[in-house]
Amino acid sequence: MTYGNYPDLTRVKRALVIKMRHHGDVLLTSPLFSNLKKAVPDAEVDAFIYKDTLPMLEGHPAISGYHLYDRGWKKLPFFQKMAKEAGLLRSIRKKQYDLVINLTEGDRGAIAAVMSGAKIRVGFDPEKAGFFKKGKIYTHIVKPCPHPRHTVERQLDVLRKIGIFPAPEDRDLYLHVDEQSKKKMAGIGEFVLVHPVSRWRFKCLSPKQMAQLIRALHNEGEKIVISAGPDAQEIAMVEEILSLMPDCPALNLAGKLTLKELAALIGYSKALICVDSVPLHIASALKTPVVALFGPTSEQNWGPWMHPRARVVAKRLSCRPCYRDGCGGSKMSDCLFTLSQEEILAAYYNLKSSPKYEERASGLSSSSCTVPESSTLPSLMR
Repeated sequence: MTYGNYPDLTRVKRALVIKMRHHGDVLLTSPLFSNLKKAVPDAEVDAFIYKDTLPMLEGHPAISGYHLYDRGWKKLPFFQKMAKEAGLLRSIRKKQYDLVINLTEGDRGAIAAVMSGAKIRVGFDPEKAGFFKKGKIYTHIVKPCPHPRHTVERQLDVLRKIGIFPAPEDRDLYLHVDEQSKKKMAGIGEFVLVHPVSRWRFKCLSPKQMAQLIRALHNEGEKIVISAGPDAQEIAMVEEILSLMPDCPALNLAGKLTLKELAALIGYSKALICVDSVPLHIASALKTPVVALFGPTSEQNWGPWMHPRARVVAKRLSCRPCYRDGCGGSKMSDCLFTLSQEEILAAYYNLKSSPKYEERASGLSSSSCTVPESSTLPSLMR
């Protein structure tokens, strides 16, 4: 046994990384792929993720292939669902992986790890959660840090467990934005992007607060673009915000963008104002100036990453972060509902006065793609 019980990685020809989580979580794994490939440059490194999160890693230069789980399978009749899952496990087994890294706490990733047949299987300590003797399937078990720790570092701990220690400069996020998405989003002009929603409503400010904020920015001469995901509740919330400011024009792109198009839009924006959601992590990857609004979740775990042009606005309360779905499970978070417009604007203007504010994300600068004479987007000003 060597010091640290590090496995011999010199014989690794195929590696699989499993991350069965949401979009932002998947994007935050991008440095792990970069550093794993750097450590085993001759190996093929694949990803096992949910199908809808593919845009977060698609185009990553360290990833050779993907195994995709379609969430829609969960709605199929039992035997059809089992047939789909069994077929996916067979495709994983067929690749004959030497190393499997499971970044997911749930059982599905653990089952894929053991079914892969890989000699080296790495995962987090299940701490008696999940199926019986779940921890026994791993050859190397990662002990989670008991203190607040950014999700990127927490995931890189999996590499450290097997003897790979990323240098500080190698821990940045990577997100590929295709040229078609860039061209589609080009030509809007200078604008501030506001993404006021999350799939989890308890992470959001009230529509009234967001309407007041957008109005204040508009009164300062800022052009506003609003974005949201395709979820009906997110779109409805944006519509409610707009109904509270009928005399304040904003370009409403809620539910109208792919993830890659949203990334391009964020890359072109002067700044992004958002809650704790995937656009924050996209901004960190693209180095777009961002003001992030945090409530019951922790900015230490999920805040901006390696991003000098970022500001976090959060109440200093003894109860936060509580990680609850609203105060007392009410779905409403007082730590967000009591954030004032002045606090958010102060953070924005502090960011705007920073000497780094005017720096543009290198991947989306005006020289990196053709900007049409007029926007290719539909006229949605209101």
